[in-house]
Amino acid sequence: MYWDMGGAIDEGFSDLLARLYAGVSPGVTGEQPWRAFLEALARWMEASFATLIITAPGKRQPATFLTPGSDADFDAAYTETLFAEDPFQGLSDGVVTSYAEFMADLPEGAFATYRRAMAESGFDRVLGIDLHFGGSRAGRPDDGRYEARFRISRHNSLPDFTREERARLQALAQHLRIAVTLFEKLQFAGAEHGMFHATAQGLGLALLVLDRNRRIVSSNALAESLLAQDEGFRRRGEELAFADGAHQRLVGELLADGRRGGGLTRFRIERPGHGDLVVTARPLDLSAIHAGTGALALFLASPHRQQGPESRKDPALLRELLGLTMAEARLASVLAEGMSLVEAARALGIAHNTAKVQLRAVFAKTGVHRQAQLVALLASLAG
Repeated sequence: MYWDMGGAIDEGFSDLLARLYAGVSPGVTGEQPWRAFLEALARWMEASFATLIITAPGKRQPATFLTPGSDADFDAAYTETLFAEDPFQGLSDGVVTSYAEFMADLPEGAFATYRRAMAESGFDRVLGIDLHFGGSRAGRPDDGRYEARFRISRHNSLPDFTREERARLQALAQHLRIAVTLFEKLQFAGAEHGMFHATAQGLGLALLVLDRNRRIVSSNALAESLLAQDEGFRRRGEELAFADGAHQRLVGELLADGRRGGGLTRFRIERPGHGDLVVTARPLDLSAIHAGTGALALFLASPHRQQGPESRKDPALLRELLGLTMAEARLASVLAEGMSLVEAARALGIAHNTAKVQLRAVFAKTGVHRQAQLVALLASLAG
């Protein structure tokens, strides 16, 4: 499938794979995920349509249903009614299966409504691949499993799919599995990223993420409003530039160092016109992307604005801000309330020795050396 008989690379297949892997995230192509790939897949298979359905077992409506170019009324009818009645599912994992062959094995009178709807649509020449994710199919419907169903359809006025065409689709199966797995991971990462930005925003923290070249790759609305003030720092093209040369050099050193989460660095930006800001810089471990050098998250807050105590007590936020594990963040959160280490261990239901080990890890990651310094650092996050 990758080469023709003369040894040349199948450029159609290569282009299809490029669209597949580029299309699992809207950030890559700017288009709706999967759309460009499904359009290319239909062309590659000389089919009328290609469809993707992502669903959890037992659901009456799909989480994702996409058939580029199809009739909107039929799509609505399928997702609202026919999907729940669709017998063409539960296929052998990763194996191309024909709709006609599958239905022929069912009792003749079964699923009459669905058979009739498919026949009336005219697009009942169908090949399918089902991919199952998340555990044994013998598990419960709510055990976190999901399925990705790919369907390739031709109008019944066209010739049926040949054995060679089925083999072409089968060669794509493992690539589809990898792409769906990437899609799921990107969806979770995007949701976590959005929640983190929203949490920082809600606590009055401006957030800027820089790559190793000082380019701003991510920012929340508060950070953008501070950049617009153009005092103390500003956006210069795609880069972040500080008015104070010492700050410029410090950030450059942190990026070049790539300290992989090894502590926090704090500095103050003097801004007579709009009020000073305290910056907390946290290195990010992106060595696989940045060849051993780091990226940097900058959290900016006014030292005079009271954010409220919750910003130093939220373990999920402390984990992100300080690069802690969740257990370490829970301990830090309890210590921020003024408890001793013994009291904190008792409140968390952990051994005192365990708490001491976790506290040493927190010290190492935050760059402080005593519990009082840690509490002061956590208090500073609240203003």
